[in-house]
Amino acid sequence: MSTSTVDGIDGGAFGAGRGEPYGRALANDRGTLSLRSVDGAHGPYRLDVGSWVRSATAADLTVLDGATGPTLDVGCGPGRMVRAAAARSIPALGIDIAPHAVARTRVDGSLALLRSVFGRVPLEGRWQRVLLMDGNVGIGGDPEALLRRCRALLAPLGSIVVEVEADPALEVRSLCTVVDDDGNESEPFPWARIGWVAVEAVARRAGLAIAAHWVASGRHFVRAVPVPSSVADSVPVSAAAPAP
Repeated sequence: MSTSTVDGIDGGAFGAGRGEPYGRALANDRGTLSLRSVDGAHGPYRLDVGSWVRSATAADLTVLDGATGPTLDVGCGPGRMVRAAAARSIPALGIDIAPHAVARTRVDGSLALLRSVFGRVPLEGRWQRVLLMDGNVGIGGDPEALLRRCRALLAPLGSIVVEVEADPALEVRSLCTVVDDDGNESEPFPWARIGWVAVEAVARRAGLAIAAHWVASGRHFVRAVPVPSSVADSVPVSAAAPAP
C-alpha cells in the first residue's frame, strides 16, 4: 500500500503509525478493523483481517480464472493470493509497503517485495495479470492514478482485476484512519472506495476498458484491459462479458 495525497494533503500508509492497528491485527491472525474518514463524512467501514490471513476462498480464486502468466498482487498483505496463484502453478509476486505484511508472505517461501506500486517494479510491461484485491483500488486515494500505473505494468494482452464495492455509484476519496477493536488508531492516510459502475469512467480515463464484471459470494469484481489511446469509448460495464 502506498503513500500518496488526497487533494494535495500528504498522508501515510494503510493502518500504520500511532497504535499500529494493522500490524497488531496481522500479528494476532484475526480481528476486524474500522476504516473511517478523518472528517467523519464516511464510515466506519468494517474490514475482516482474518479473511486476509486465511487461505483464499472460492470467491478469491475467481480472479485467477484464465490466468497462466506472471501475476502481480498489489498491496498483497499477508500473501493469500500469491499462495493461491502458486498453487495453480501461476508465477506470482506480491508487493506491499508494510514490512510486517511482506514478512508474513515470505514466511513459507512465497515471493514478495517491500515495494510501492508507484516505485520500481520488476517485469514492468510484462505482467499478464495485476490484482487489486480487498479494496486496494483505494491505495493512495486516487484510483485513476493507480489504474494508470497498473496499466503501465501490464503486458499488451494483460488485464487488471479489481475488487470493487457493491454500491454501484459509490465514489469516495478522503483521508482515513483505521481503528481496531481495542481502540488502537493509525495515522491518517489517503484512501478511496469505488463501486462497480463508477469504476468504468475512472478506468476509461486511465486508458482501460471494463471487459467483465462478476459477483462471487456477494463480492464484486471487474476485469479491465488496456485500450489504444485513440479509442474514445470503452465497453459499458452493464454490457461487459461474464468473467472468464
